[in-house]
Amino acid sequence: MNTIIAFILIFGALVFFHELGHLIFAKRAGILCREFAIGFGPKVFSKKINETVYTIRLLPIGGFVRMAGEDPEMIEVKPGYHVGLLFNNEGEVEKIIINNKDRYPDAKIVEVEEADIEHDMYISGYEQGGQERLERFDISSTAYFVVDNEEVQIAPYNRQFASKSLGQRTLAIIAGPLMNFVLAFVVLFALGFIQGAPINEPVLGELTPDGSAIEAGLQKGDVVKSIAGQSVDDWESVVKIIRANPENELPIVIERDGETLQLNVTPEEKKVGEETMGLIGVYSPVEKTFFGSLKFGAVETFRWTKEIIVSLGKLITGQFSIEMLSGPVGIYDMTDKIAQTGITNLLNWTALLSINLGIMNLLPIPALDGGRLLFFAIEAVRGKPIDRQKEGIVHFIGFALLMLLMLVVTWNDIQRFFF
Repeated sequence: MNTIIAFILIFGALVFFHELGHLIFAKRAGILCREFAIGFGPKVFSKKINETVYTIRLLPIGGFVRMAGEDPEMIEVKPGYHVGLLFNNEGEVEKIIINNKDRYPDAKIVEVEEADIEHDMYISGYEQGGQERLERFDISSTAYFVVDNEEVQIAPYNRQFASKSLGQRTLAIIAGPLMNFVLAFVVLFALGFIQGAPINEPVLGELTPDGSAIEAGLQKGDVVKSIAGQSVDDWESVVKIIRANPENELPIVIERDGETLQLNVTPEEKKVGEETMGLIGVYSPVEKTFFGSLKFGAVETFRWTKEIIVSLGKLITGQFSIEMLSGPVGIYDMTDKIAQTGITNLLNWTALLSINLGIMNLLPIPALDGGRLLFFAIEAVRGKPIDRQKEGIVHFIGFALLMLLMLVVTWNDIQRFFF
């Protein structure tokens, strides 16, 4: 149960902050955001706040912000239609009732002659039962359609995604992945504050109870002066010498409380991945300071970003096979293992997943944020956008291929963990 909760919280945080980036910059650009969703599929929870409906959906495979104008507006008002009109205090149309008009006795029923509900925002027509006189009705910029008794806010063109400048659209899209990097930095900064940020000084940190360091009489806070006759000035030098000498007894000179001591320590031979190295059971020195934690967060975010990009390069060159990728099942299994090792490792895992999500979304693949940014780059070069229908087809094909890849990866996970 704890693993399920941890997985839901981690997944929810990654998707929430990613989509929050899109939402913030879309709203700043004046785009009408109809829905902010965590997950896909049927709604489990929904609440409308101002213009936006916030929903949690059943399938935990992502999320989205539905911006006006990204998809064609599904409700049209054409000549010959009979619609009901409700007005605000300024005499502007506040609601356009498409059907079930008998449920709105106060509505003015009009046969539409002409309508522009994107640019000029008006309807002209003949009132039913009134004089045969053509009337024009101005539509409020915050008006609604009413369809099957549900209200759908009308999006004037200046509130639609396509009406915004290339820079505003780019910011609204790139903000999602960038927010994942920000989240990773904040998590790692907090981690540095909780456990301390490593410092590159030749000082012993915490010692493990079963390591050879404690057996040799070493203590936390000992300042290392030399190992095996080699002087050391930083923690990296200490680690390098010890790792290079598994099962070799090493004389180590330390300073403790102003006194110089020489002890002998024998690193245990350990295999880490494909590499055999010496370990003595001691952690690096740490500091719990605000600026030290800031530096730790920035350095670790950069380090993980670099490692993930290198791994992606290996996937492209064939050094990394698709069987090594993990989907939701693999991530859940890894979350289960890491959750059992403590909160600090779980925070580290959360930061790693957030960086991974940010990088993956920046790849120039159709249906991902990076794919949309690629179309923006083409638009910047050619001076005009690519036909929206053609772009939509490319994104649809890309989405279908991504779903296929997810199915393949998930099946590999199931075979790996359950068979």
